Amino acid sequence: MDFDFSEDQDQLRDAVRKWVDKAYSFERRRETSRAGGFSPVTYAELAGLGLCGLYVAPEHEGMGMGPVEGMVVMEELGRGIVLEPLAQSLIASGVLGAHASAELQAHWLPRVASGEALVVLAYQERAARYQLDACQARATPAASGEPAGWRLDASKSIVPAGDSAHAFLVPAMVAQRMALFLVSRSAAGVSTRGYGTQDGARAAELTLQQTPADLITLDGLTALEHAVDIGIAASCAEAVGVMDKTMQLTTEYMNTRKQFGVAISSFQALRHRVADMKMQLELARSMSYYASLKLSAPAPERRAAMARAKYQLGNSMRFIGQQAVQLHGGIGVTDDYILSHYFKRLTQLEMSFGDTLHHLGEVSRRMQDTAGVFA
Repeated sequence: MDFDFSEDQDQLRDAVRKWVDKAYSFERRRETSRAGGFSPVTYAELAGLGLCGLYVAPEHEGMGMGPVEGMVVMEELGRGIVLEPLAQSLIASGVLGAHASAELQAHWLPRVASGEALVVLAYQERAARYQLDACQARATPAASGEPAGWRLDASKSIVPAGDSAHAFLVPAMVAQRMALFLVSRSAAGVSTRGYGTQDGARAAELTLQQTPADLITLDGLTALEHAVDIGIAASCAEAVGVMDKTMQLTTEYMNTRKQFGVAISSFQALRHRVADMKMQLELARSMSYYASLKLSAPAPERRAAMARAKYQLGNSMRFIGQQAVQLHGGIGVTDDYILSHYFKRLTQLEMSFGDTLHHLGEVSRRMQDTAGVFA
């Protein structure tokens, strides 16, 4: 199998890397974090690069690209620990393109692609513990003659950039079956409470009270699993970029920090630690490729692949982040030093879309007679 990137993919990587290096400095990130954790100006710049329309079909003014291009972009954004949730645009465009009606697609996808509308996934509930089929939100048919066909009552937690989003993808129960809905931020009964997250980004608690909503699909669990799997693949790719830059910062520090008159990079024990970190990074990179390549596979195969990838990435993120802090010493956890922000981002990513222990359980639950060796 050919794992070389195409010329177009290399050009896409170069374009995003140049934007991160030139336009998204550490100080700009810190200013965004101090201002709340989300910058509409930065998000508009990402849209201007065409990144918000990466998964949007050309007929809806998007780039019509696929999971590998998404992986390339998220790796580069991870290297810059960009706060704006581009992964949410990938999720929204992927889900709407695969499950929504032609009318909903025509209304929302061009706006997603242009960056005019930020549509985010609002699925987490306090009692769910990462279980996608645990849902307390309820949907009821609206009265005849009302513009939206459904009314939602829901409380969702940790919604990325929830108080800045223009619409939400919300799973809710219709009788005993989960469906997926689209809720406009301007609809009646929508309230959000925003807050900063530990990595400097922004999230919100979302409350819906008899809120008008448009139905995306009555097969909501299938659509939600698809959405989360896009999120997992994006998180894995972003984490590879974060770890890659963390390794670079660590080796640069070791080459300049001196003890006993020599650079600490000359100490054999520390060199062994760095070698172990490099091994974890390459394991993570391989599993990120695996996750992205499996995004188009049938649902059972795709779900198993995402669990395996997220489990390995979780282990790698924890190991590399902790070892980097140890090799830096006390400066590694100070707010003024950039490494601490990479460490916090890795900690946040490890818990996104299911933490490592959750996905270990998913891997175990989905094992067949082959135990995954030949699958």
